[in-house]
Amino acid sequence: MLDGGELDVLTGDYLAELTMLILGRDRMRDPSLGYAKTFLRQLEGTLGTALDRGVRIVTNAGGLNPAGLAAAIGALADRLGLAARIGYVEGDALQRPDALTANAYLGAFGIAACLDGGADVVVTGRVTDASLVVGPAIARYGWGRDDLDALAGATVAGHLIECGAQVTGGNFSFFTELPDGGHRPGFPIAEVHPDGSSVITKHAGTGGAVTVETVTAQLLYEVGGPEYLGPDVVTRLDSVTLHADGPDRVRVSGVRGTPPPATLKVGVNNLGGFRNSMTFVLCGLDIEAKAALVRGQLEEAVGKEGLEVVLARTDHPDAADTETASALLHVHLRDSDKSRAGRAFSAAAVELALASYPGCTLTTLPGDATPYGVFTADAVPQDSVAHVAVLPGGERVPIAPPPTTCLQGPLVQQDPITGGPSLPAAASRRGVLGELVGARSGDKGGDANLGVWAGTDAGYDWLRAWLTVGRLADLLPETAPLRVERYELPNLRAVNFVIRGLLGQGVAASTRFDPQAKALGELLRSRIVDLPADLATGPDRPADSDGEAV
Repeated sequence: MLDGGELDVLTGDYLAELTMLILGRDRMRDPSLGYAKTFLRQLEGTLGTALDRGVRIVTNAGGLNPAGLAAAIGALADRLGLAARIGYVEGDALQRPDALTANAYLGAFGIAACLDGGADVVVTGRVTDASLVVGPAIARYGWGRDDLDALAGATVAGHLIECGAQVTGGNFSFFTELPDGGHRPGFPIAEVHPDGSSVITKHAGTGGAVTVETVTAQLLYEVGGPEYLGPDVVTRLDSVTLHADGPDRVRVSGVRGTPPPATLKVGVNNLGGFRNSMTFVLCGLDIEAKAALVRGQLEEAVGKEGLEVVLARTDHPDAADTETASALLHVHLRDSDKSRAGRAFSAAAVELALASYPGCTLTTLPGDATPYGVFTADAVPQDSVAHVAVLPGGERVPIAPPPTTCLQGPLVQQDPITGGPSLPAAASRRGVLGELVGARSGDKGGDANLGVWAGTDAGYDWLRAWLTVGRLADLLPETAPLRVERYELPNLRAVNFVIRGLLGQGVAASTRFDPQAKALGELLRSRIVDLPADLATGPDRPADSDGEAV
């Protein structure tokens, strides 16, 4: 990014929910840690280039210890013979004696204050991911708290580039249509304008692509309803308009913002206990009976409590080789007692090798249990958090909470169809859903989101009427017993689902085969359904080249 072309600010997002748990465990071992050490290694070879080119760096790699990382960067700069002005933002860490970590999601005005104070590098703890972009935009254009549309537009830009190459073709449903087949997508750039509108692009000569559809995919990632809540502004995702703006350029405009909530989200991590897993290979005949035998034997050996058994029917009938003839039996044990979840469990599984079902074999070796975390979210009043920007000279600047906030009501699931004529009966054909739609899915604590979009107006008319909560339950049966919220985003030709509780107590505690729900969208796209015979598929799906709005 530093070498490839023009750049004003380089951002780095290091803090997934799971990362906070990892940093919390680091800090337990060494109180001087709690920040992303990989950032320091990356900075060693790039800080001089950034300073020479006047590129400012903004990162949340400070994690649980932004002051510690700021000091470490200062020491690195001294060792390299560089003069770097370093600011940092603190106040997100909350005192919760019963929690491993508890951090409020701060906004962007502390970052802006550090940049206004002359910082070359700004380090934060837990801020919203988009704040890494919103903060530099505030500093550049002098936005205030009441510039809600501009703040909302920059929030969308920040959300789009926070996951790096995911907006330039990474993890893209139609990767086979990318110019390089998705082999090495370049990192994205957000050109943010004074009114908050932006253009998403990338350096010339890098791989992947920036199209209306790659941008749509990332815009749907890990979001809920049309109101995207943040500490500085509530961004109306249903107001976002995307236009093609030339090769590898997509203009993002029309974004509207409303006052933020009076509270800040707080992410809380706790150690939930210990876990262990073993996987049995069940080959050939009597798969269900073999699985039942293993379950019964293990229950007798270690007890039923905390034992979870999942049979994956990966076997094929009349297969010619062992792998395609085999199913996998995943056995998990979670317990507060490390010894029970450790060797006592894994050794009991291995000891079945000569005393269980025919062909008994395992893919895992016996091992000790590992700790797992539980993620929960709550809220605190904005004015109860001491948001502070620490400038390069050491001056501490308190960041006042927003003067105007708005009470946010509970999210309400939309009706399956919120208006418009019903679709007439039409000829259909059998095919995979992914011929007509793309999808992007992900995790938020114990919940999952699944965004599905169509590439044309006609495709969206069909998708909107067809993909109801009930049909989602038919296609993805594991969602049927759960609370599922459905939201429509017509400007994006998209429908977004929030599936509550799919991931249990959060990613670190989930024993689901896809613990972060990253593959949920591709699972949905692989289902064979009745498709309208008159809807186009293939590379002619998108409408980027003519600049049509999506």
